[in-house]
Amino acid sequence: MGEGAQLTQGGTNARYEVFHTDCPARDMVDHVTSRWGIWVLISLRSSDLRFFELRDSIQGVSEKMLAQTLRALVKDGLVWRKVEPTTPPQVTYGLTGFGRDVSEPLTDLFDRITRRLPPREER
Repeated sequence: MGEGAQLTQGGTNARYEVFHTDCPARDMVDHVTSRWGIWVLISLRSSDLRFFELRDSIQGVSEKMLAQTLRALVKDGLVWRKVEPTTPPQVTYGLTGFGRDVSEPLTDLFDRITRRLPPREER
C-alpha cells in the first residue's frame, strides 16, 4: 500500500483517508486491535456470551476495561448488546454480521500464530 493510500467506503464513491488522523476508520481499527478488542471479537465468534461469561473467557481483563471495550465495539457496529429486563438485568453480547466479517481474519491470525508456536511443556 503506497503513501496516501485510501480505502473505498462501503460501496459508495466516497473514500476514507485512512492515513489521516481524523479518519473515522482509524478509530474503528484502534478499537478492534486494542489490547482487549481482539480478544472480545475472537471470544464472541463461537457463541453469544453474557458479560461475566465473556469476562471469564478472557483472562486478565478487568470489568472496567471489558465494559469500555464492549461499549466501543457496540458503537462501531461490530458487537450487538441485548438487555433482558430481569433483576438484575441480564446483558448478552454477540457479533453483528460486520463484526463476524472483521473477526474472521483475526481468528485466522490467532490460529496461524498458535500453529507455529513450539509445543507447550507439560507442567
